[in-house]
Amino acid sequence: MDLITLGQLLNTTLVFSTALIFTALGGIFSERSGVINIGLEGLMVFGAFGSAVATYFAQEAGLGGLSPWIGVIAAIIIGVLGSLIHAVASITFKADQTISGTVINFLATGSTLYLVKLIFDGSGESPLITEGFNKFAIPFLSKIPVIGEGIFNSYPTTYLAFVLVAVTYYVLYKTPFGLRLRAVGEHPSAADTLGVKVLRMRYIGVMLSGALAGIGGATITLTTTSTFAHNTISGQGYIAIAAMIFGKWNPLGAFGAAVFFGFSQAIRNYVQLFDWSQNIPQEFIFMIPYVLTIIVLAGAVGRSKAPSSLGEPYDPSKR
Repeated sequence: MDLITLGQLLNTTLVFSTALIFTALGGIFSERSGVINIGLEGLMVFGAFGSAVATYFAQEAGLGGLSPWIGVIAAIIIGVLGSLIHAVASITFKADQTISGTVINFLATGSTLYLVKLIFDGSGESPLITEGFNKFAIPFLSKIPVIGEGIFNSYPTTYLAFVLVAVTYYVLYKTPFGLRLRAVGEHPSAADTLGVKVLRMRYIGVMLSGALAGIGGATITLTTTSTFAHNTISGQGYIAIAAMIFGKWNPLGAFGAAVFFGFSQAIRNYVQLFDWSQNIPQEFIFMIPYVLTIIVLAGAVGRSKAPSSLGEPYDPSKR
């Protein structure tokens, strides 16, 4: 077989990176506000499920090109609703945030599988989506060697992810809202003293994480798998958490880490195309992204400083 081109490898890397970028950005909003969100995996599952169901019924109704965007909107809504469960438990009732996020993961996996079987007559997966996103080549830029093929001939969600990285950075570091959000994650009592509604800001942070993680899940359904099943989201939420930590809770850093992890998934796929890979057990090849995640996280220990009040419930009455 012919060797793949650098442009193809870059393009595939971005395809796998896109969902991680959205979800890592969502995690940043939540954890910058002081709320640990282990439930990003489950929120991606909710988003993938919502987008698959909404897109299928939209295409059945003859909405054509609008169908995947309706799926994205559905993913945002169900992602926010799922995140509200985590917000109520961890912010209002001050439950352990790690346990609450873990419950979200189990709840998402079980409930969506049940609903898929209920909606589609016992089938373990949703019907094939024929109106998902298609790649869009930007005129002139897509003709640039390597970069054009790799970057400027991508899915709309990939372009949207690039834009959201810049928007998130601007919002967090250049706006009063971003300052308040970071303040409640670092020194909530001081922020409260200055009139910032700590609990409200934390709710907003968690809900934004649900919306973005929902889009991350939808991205996988609408560009890669074209269906939803119990294994559609297979650890990407945890990899996104690793990208967020390795990126030091900074949108630009998380973007770079997400691209690195996307590259590891692209390499995993391309390795299987070579004849020599047939001598390697397939399980070892599929382990590549997760092994790299563990290695990167181990190297990040002690180097990444989390928000000072991350994971600590706040009680305004005890200020």
